[in-house]
Amino acid sequence: MAEKVTEYPVVWLQTATCTGCSVSVLNSFSPGIKNLLIDEIIPGSHLNLKFHATVMAGQGDLVIEAMEEVQKEKLGRYLLVVEGAIPTAEDGVYGAIGEKNGVPLKMTDMVESLGSDALAVVALGTCASFGGIPAGSPNPTNAMGVREFFEEKGITTPLINIPGCPPHPDWFVNTVVHVLIAGLPGASALDEHLRPKTFYGRLIHENCPRRAYFDEGKFAKKLGDEECMFEMGCKGPVTSADCPLRQWNSAVNWCIGNNSPCMGCVEPTFPDMLSPLYEKITDLEIPKIG
Repeated sequence: MAEKVTEYPVVWLQTATCTGCSVSVLNSFSPGIKNLLIDEIIPGSHLNLKFHATVMAGQGDLVIEAMEEVQKEKLGRYLLVVEGAIPTAEDGVYGAIGEKNGVPLKMTDMVESLGSDALAVVALGTCASFGGIPAGSPNPTNAMGVREFFEEKGITTPLINIPGCPPHPDWFVNTVVHVLIAGLPGASALDEHLRPKTFYGRLIHENCPRRAYFDEGKFAKKLGDEECMFEMGCKGPVTSADCPLRQWNSAVNWCIGNNSPCMGCVEPTFPDMLSPLYEKITDLEIPKIG
């Protein structure tokens, strides 16, 4: 007798986003995105991506109806992924995910409705997690992250933030796999910003291969120098992520390895408090490590 497979439908909403988070996740290496969406990554469990405006073949009213069908038939049993900030000014007039019968479906309405009925929500990317670039000053659309939006609306659906501009595909894929294996992470598994401590539990500064130069007071004078890039604007001392250990592009390289300062893209203060990107931090306290 064939083993019964539990299906987890996924609705992926793209709000105020550049689609870079989707591009990053689609480049997942192990498992690949095909394996994640087609195979049983966990025996007996299968993800079924029901709605994603960028990658789905359908369009128009038919795909909107498919999304609404998930909400109705899988009430409390589907995962919602939100990619992008939520523009809330003027009753949400600045953003729609599509139309139904010629009427725009506001991003605010869809995140509120789908978020309220989901099993859990993953805010993918810094924009969805904290507002990110769309929420940067002066923020004319009053864009905000999912957590702030949920708090305003009184929505209590479990939320996991996976920030990054863009986020590493492993951070998203491994979080989803963990949910399938062990269920939703408890409060102790997330930091104060609802980020999984597995990926965001230590400062980049703690594992940076140029850390010894920092301790010795040896700093790069220009891009391309081998010393610590703190004087060149590196935000590693105030940024929590495992980039030095995990690396990017199938573990080929990462920002500092490519002679670029860390820009702190996983932090709630990005970009406003961490700009200008190539200037030394002067108004944030640097943690004392070691």
